Amino acid sequence: MTQPALPTFADVEAAAARLRGVSHKTPVLTSTTLNDLLGAEVYFKAESLQRMGAFKFRGAYNALAQFSPEQRRAGVVAFSSGNHAQGVALAARILGIPATILMPSDAPAMKIAATRGYGANVVTYDRYKEDREALGRKLAEDGGLTLVPPYDHFDVIAGQGTAAKELFEEVGALDALFAPLGGGGLLSGTLLSAKALAPQCQVFGVEPEAGNDAQQSLRKGSIVHIDTPVTLADGAQTQHLGNLTFAIIQRDVTDILTATDAELVEAMRFFGSRMKQVVEPTGCLGLAGLKTVAEQWRGKRVGIIISGGNVDLARYAQLVADSA
Repeated sequence: MTQPALPTFADVEAAAARLRGVSHKTPVLTSTTLNDLLGAEVYFKAESLQRMGAFKFRGAYNALAQFSPEQRRAGVVAFSSGNHAQGVALAARILGIPATILMPSDAPAMKIAATRGYGANVVTYDRYKEDREALGRKLAEDGGLTLVPPYDHFDVIAGQGTAAKELFEEVGALDALFAPLGGGGLLSGTLLSAKALAPQCQVFGVEPEAGNDAQQSLRKGSIVHIDTPVTLADGAQTQHLGNLTFAIIQRDVTDILTATDAELVEAMRFFGSRMKQVVEPTGCLGLAGLKTVAEQWRGKRVGIIISGGNVDLARYAQLVADSA
């Protein structure tokens, strides 16, 4: 089987040019409390403050901005638990492209509402019984739409890499960088930027303990498929990596770590109480992962990507209160 062409840092740079003036250059946050606790300098790239509340806007816009006139007229279809859905919906609205989004029926209500609010047509499915990829392909074929998957897509990966590019350009070289991991789009793009801008930086992906398919895949040397994991990190309830994302991760990643739901809630509470940031469970994976290996990074400069902040506020309040 022929290995598909993989994006490079040049593609990340091209994506950055397309996104200039469209996406937010999100802030880099620090916490003296955390630095003192871990004995490290920690820099958070706050993609929770990106347009539509997550890094996903970067990849979605980069992909849709390259549609041909025919593709723009016909429209786009995507499948997502929420953040890619909102990213595609917003990018489509900006570019004047009709959007149909396939979302799980149990996705956070605010994510479904926000996706519809951006003007997309939302079609729901049962994430535990139905195959979203097959459903997405059928919608594309039936309607003549262009399918833009959430992570295994050349232009999506390149767009996601712009977050780490901005981080390195702002704070300089890092000793380690931790990124949330679901299907691998963010981690893959992050690896492309790290390899080019800070080749000595060790990059870790962090996924939910209940859904460690990427960790299993890295250990096995081939893509492992799992059942939809039950975890608070709804943005990382993926069943497998993609062919593109696995190839980049296998080639460049230092390691893949996991975090429990309890560790994610603890991180949510820290972000809310000490940094005044609302972060969704998936967005907490990087901090939770760092804390599991914190001792080896004492005295070092460490980066963490906060992937998103789209969480139902009632659910957020309940989780944070229950962990108090």
